[in-house]
Amino acid sequence: MLLSAPRASTAGSITRNMDQRTRLLNVLRRRGADRQPFICPGGMMNMAVTEVMESNECRWPDAHLDPQMMAGLTLGSNRLAGIENVGVPFCMTVEAEAMGARIDLGSLEHEPNVSIYPMNSIADIDKLARLDPNIGRTKVCVDAVRILHKEAPDIPLFANLTGPISLATSLLEPLTFYRALITNKEAVHELMKLVVRSLTTFGSALIEAGADLVCIADPSASGELIGKRAFSEFALPYINELVKHFRKKFRIPSIVHICGRVHTLGSALSEIEAESISVDAVINIRLLKKLAPSKIAMGNVNTYLMANGRPDRIFRDGQRCLKAGAGILAPACGMSTKTPVENIRSLSKAVLGAPQNAV
Repeated sequence: MLLSAPRASTAGSITRNMDQRTRLLNVLRRRGADRQPFICPGGMMNMAVTEVMESNECRWPDAHLDPQMMAGLTLGSNRLAGIENVGVPFCMTVEAEAMGARIDLGSLEHEPNVSIYPMNSIADIDKLARLDPNIGRTKVCVDAVRILHKEAPDIPLFANLTGPISLATSLLEPLTFYRALITNKEAVHELMKLVVRSLTTFGSALIEAGADLVCIADPSASGELIGKRAFSEFALPYINELVKHFRKKFRIPSIVHICGRVHTLGSALSEIEAESISVDAVINIRLLKKLAPSKIAMGNVNTYLMANGRPDRIFRDGQRCLKAGAGILAPACGMSTKTPVENIRSLSKAVLGAPQNAV
């Protein structure tokens, strides 16, 4: 099952002079590459579509619970759709579940979501469980990484982590958490410290199992939701703590995804210490490069267009992103499971004619 998925028709030419792992890591480490990579990390930035699930016989929700199916589905996305990476998990609920949240595993078309929060107030930090990467779905993800590391060593393997603010809002009802940013800052910091310890534990387990790099997605930390001041106090230092830990201990790079109109964060965006910043479609790549000029710009093809548009339009939008200066081509957010494989392949074709000066 794991190796049965057919390869995308463009895969042979896409690889060219570098394997996919070397290309992406070289771009992130500014060591030079033959062209920009086309990736979709996983986690919040979902790569799994129903067409791949059906072709590969690795379907949601079963793939959330079985490491062989989990590995097979992400590898199928690489081989069938031309996405130049693999990565797990396929949702943002694994860490929350390990810390005590009750999870609805969703369906073939919908990813898991939190059904019951383990905290009723910001003071309920003692109700949270200690994340253990050796049990439950955390172990499923770690085991899937081991399989992928063995079976696909030339494909970059992502450890996908829920960002600190987004994990906190999966442990406590979001509006209650956002109010606490103003009314009980000390308790929020205590929660954030515990969240980062859990993310460090999970991320480290995934890396030790064979992950090559980390993607931290924190959509709940957008400027519209918390503002620049709260971002600088409650998101930025904890995101950076994770990035610096993985770089120092494991010498691996990180990508951070922030949703929304990130220009409202101003200079705080450039203070994120990850090698690459990913944004959604409301921000164009040229603006991202102005806001964070020292970072590799990643993105940012509209995912609604990917699900509903024509392949030629998607191809042109991919080329537009590359010409604007994207060092890594990617969807702007998680893809709809209804996205046609043909549309995804349009972006794998777009990178073939990428401008070399962007990498």
